[in-house]
Amino acid sequence: MLQKNDIIPLTITSATAEGSGVGKTEDGMAVFVPQAAVGDVLRVKILKTKKTYAYGKIEEVLTPSPARVPPDCPHFAQCGGCVWRHISYEEECRVKWQKVADAVTRIGGIDAPVLPLLPSERVTRYRNKAQLPVGLSREGSVVMGFYAFHSHRIIDCADCALQPKVFADVMRITRAFLSQTDNDVYDERTGRGRLRHLYIRLGEISNELMVCYVVNGNGLKREDLLLQLLRDGLPNLKTVVINSNREKTNVILGAKNRTLYGGGTISDVLCGLTFTISPFSFWQVNRAQAERLYQKARAYAALTGDEVLLDLYCGTGTIGLTMARDCKQLIGVEIVPDAVRDAAHNAAVNSICNARFLCADAQQAAAQLESEGVRPDVVILDPPRKGCGEALVHTVARMQPDRVVYVSCDPATLARDLKIFAALGYQTMEVTPVDMFPRTAHVETVVLLSGKRV
Repeated sequence: MLQKNDIIPLTITSATAEGSGVGKTEDGMAVFVPQAAVGDVLRVKILKTKKTYAYGKIEEVLTPSPARVPPDCPHFAQCGGCVWRHISYEEECRVKWQKVADAVTRIGGIDAPVLPLLPSERVTRYRNKAQLPVGLSREGSVVMGFYAFHSHRIIDCADCALQPKVFADVMRITRAFLSQTDNDVYDERTGRGRLRHLYIRLGEISNELMVCYVVNGNGLKREDLLLQLLRDGLPNLKTVVINSNREKTNVILGAKNRTLYGGGTISDVLCGLTFTISPFSFWQVNRAQAERLYQKARAYAALTGDEVLLDLYCGTGTIGLTMARDCKQLIGVEIVPDAVRDAAHNAAVNSICNARFLCADAQQAAAQLESEGVRPDVVILDPPRKGCGEALVHTVARMQPDRVVYVSCDPATLARDLKIFAALGYQTMEVTPVDMFPRTAHVETVVLLSGKRV
């Protein structure tokens, strides 16, 4: 019987979606081992046992997997951001494809072609946004970086390999500012302290830089000095924003922004359209790969110019607006008022006149459109991680669109929803995984569903 602190030989035969390798003991018990690779032969120390499985850690790599590579980040073992820096990118793509394929077939019971995963052209420096918690180490020095896996312990990081180099410059300047002033940093245990998060956004095409400080209060001491340091050290600085968040919460941004410099927004280009980005705006963190995802969604929508296109969960309108010129009318639906205003603004900036946006949930929007005699020909779904759920899937099916294009960030909830769609007569025609976030556990998927009855 396997016990805690046992050291056992283990061959890794599969991987979980969260980045652990899995091997089985001689009596068939599964052991989950972080930072292991399929094909590794290991000595593993058992940390925790359950009835049918156990958790362990690597004591020694006896025979490395052919897919194993040296991690290229000194923080990889502690930081909770990346899970795949110890294997080749080709192997990472294989694992992510398998994650989607397994979910579709095993959870959804769907028999549909799962196309090869669309890999990202860049696996480093691709993120255009960072949300960096600020705190104190046990020794009392300022730390700034990322939370350790499944914790709120901040791993200090001067430069993240997923982020542009300029973000490291912003961090360096911020540390210098803190050292020159008596601004204190936030302690989430007590709810005291001033600076909570450093929030940075970069326009990849525009090269416009936004720096936002999330503050437990109205502002920082010596903001004049902060602005001088930022402007002197960052040639592409476009705006500086102070966000106030006094709540004792895990939510990063508060409701109130104050612009310290510039106009409070930056702009960038996606699929040939210009978008205005505020601290609150949704914007894909891997812009180049987002274009590939949107191109696939556009191909699945198969618009000819005569269709009514309904974009549910439209956010600031990015997906729908990139297709607006290919349809007769675009209707976007979003429950967040600020996002609806951003979507309307983005349509106006790009001279798109055939779009309108409703501030409503899906059921309210469906009822309104039905009362107007409007039936969408194509529906785009891009829900949060929890997916659509049964009620929304039924709402979409009652609108009887010819095609549904489903963009998902969670294969399990996607598969659940595809199963519900299938019961309502909507057939999954094709599934395409897309790697939007290299080196992390996340994978996106684009799916085409046909309203032609099965």
